[in-house]
Amino acid sequence: MKTRWTLLFIFLICSRLAAQTKGRVVEEIIARVNNEIITVTDLQRARNSLEDEAKQECRNCSPHQLRLLITEKEKNLLRDLIDQSLLVQHAKDLGIGVEADVVKRLDQLRQQNGIATMEDLEKKINESGISFEDFKANIRNNLLTQEVIRREVGSKIIIGRDEVQKYYDEHKNEFQRPEQVVLREIFVTTDGKNEAEIAEQEKKARNLLERVKKGEDFGELAKRFSDGTTAKNGGELGVFERGQLAKDIEEVVFKLNKSQMTDVIRTKTGFLILQVEQRYEAGLQPIDKVENEVMNRLYTEKMEPGLRSFLATLRKDSYVQVKPGYLDTAAVASMPIQEVEAVPEDEKKKPKRHIPFFGKKNKKEGS
Repeated sequence: MKTRWTLLFIFLICSRLAAQTKGRVVEEIIARVNNEIITVTDLQRARNSLEDEAKQECRNCSPHQLRLLITEKEKNLLRDLIDQSLLVQHAKDLGIGVEADVVKRLDQLRQQNGIATMEDLEKKINESGISFEDFKANIRNNLLTQEVIRREVGSKIIIGRDEVQKYYDEHKNEFQRPEQVVLREIFVTTDGKNEAEIAEQEKKARNLLERVKKGEDFGELAKRFSDGTTAKNGGELGVFERGQLAKDIEEVVFKLNKSQMTDVIRTKTGFLILQVEQRYEAGLQPIDKVENEVMNRLYTEKMEPGLRSFLATLRKDSYVQVKPGYLDTAAVASMPIQEVEAVPEDEKKKPKRHIPFFGKKNKKEGS
């Protein structure tokens, strides 16, 4: 079995923690995942985020319904923290780098919130009580997690034509549709730009439009050059019926057929190019029109069990230990990490100190 760390490494970590002086805030460690730790504060932050997500997901719920939803999600809270730690560590083992994507995501957040510079963004995040470095680390970990899942799970999901036909035949009522278009975008921002820079941005947008017309893939160009929040998904905007878009845009896109594009559209915040990825006439959609949708549904159905199987493998090849009293709903058998004696080489003749596996994480006051 491949091991990620040794008892000596545990000894070094525990010795460092034990050597902290007085006047520090002591924080409880509730889990160890190889050479990473999860603390009570980590769990509380995850719980706070979970509550925010539940409120967004269940906006029309009663307080009782919201509480039930949060309670259900909380069951897997520690499991999900352990899973992410395992996935991030695996990403590092694979040598996956996402720093360019982290910078791009931060810049997208800056633009969305109307913040002039990255320095101002950092200041605002720090003022909110969150360390900017922690904020960046969270983005980085999410990107690493997504990439590992894509490589190790998503790429191995194979969906046959017969599966697609079977699903379509059994769910035909779900493919009765009003007139719709599926759109994706390339957005070039003008936020914070002067007149000369705006002219350059328009030139950039028109150049991208020409590149698509000459045969380059719209989605790939969106990923590489779009300033919109949809860039990471190849510019995917979603499905729209009549009445859901601005009138001037609706009049243009509902005249387009599949793969056709608008001209460069000037907006208040930038330049926009829209492409009709798919078009649906009213009524039962033929299978060729909904094949990608069916495949996405089947992919989603297979993703969760595939991911859980992959994570079980990661756990078996890792040291995952949870402090008694805390629930890890995906716990699997792993090699136990024994308590060790903290005996440096030059102190073998001194009395031995017993270092417990679970201890405290010490932080400086005010950190």
